[in-house]
Amino acid sequence: MLLTADIGNTNITLGLFERDEYINEFRLPSDRDLEQNEYENLLKSIFKDYNINGCVIGSVVTELDEKFKNAVKNVFGLEPVVVSNKINCGVKIVADEPEEVGADRIANAAAVAKMNIGAVIVVDFGTATTFDIVNSKKEFCGGIIIPGLKTQLKSLYSATSKLPQIEMDFSPVAVAQNTKDAILAGVIRGCACAVDGLVEQCEKELDEKVKLIATGGYSGLMANYMKRKFDYVNPILTLEGLKYIYKLNMTDLKHKEFKICQE
Repeated sequence: MLLTADIGNTNITLGLFERDEYINEFRLPSDRDLEQNEYENLLKSIFKDYNINGCVIGSVVTELDEKFKNAVKNVFGLEPVVVSNKINCGVKIVADEPEEVGADRIANAAAVAKMNIGAVIVVDFGTATTFDIVNSKKEFCGGIIIPGLKTQLKSLYSATSKLPQIEMDFSPVAVAQNTKDAILAGVIRGCACAVDGLVEQCEKELDEKVKLIATGGYSGLMANYMKRKFDYVNPILTLEGLKYIYKLNMTDLKHKEFKICQE
């Protein structure tokens, strides 16, 4: 089985694939204070009933990079593929600073490039809401980063003296008659309006129509408030992109080994 690890700022999402079939998913908090041996114990506990023979890691948390990579090596006895702009990801990164592009965004771009559906904008609703933009030439040409939904809720609570801390929920109305609904309307409906407007501006700059794909934990919720409907909603798009990158790089490695054997 292939273990795909998406290490984000809030959670580590661990996806399992058997060949191309998605099997299961587990989540851990992205705890920077945990020691490597503690991550090893967690991996042993979670995957004691699974035969892991491959792993790919996409991380945006520098403090966890080595810990998690070494934990995987020690627990499963294998060398994981670590996503960066320097490996084969099936898409050309033409951003000004390729090394600044997060592994999750590279995975999203790889997943949609594989789909062969032309120009695509992936809207990933996570700790930050990001736009990952791939043109019809399969080039990752940049994107947009705005505060995520939960980040906005936390910010309103921490930066004000009277606004309450509330949990994410549906926004029942735009014209709110209580504080909770007013906050939800601003955060959720406001984000939907921002996404609609930004997609329109991106299409104008790209000079081509895009397919719009949503992923991330709140993708299903946000689909209810968009004027521009999503062409696809895929909560595990990032994991599928990691899986695709793993296959590309294992194929490259086998080709190199074959050439060495021939020589």
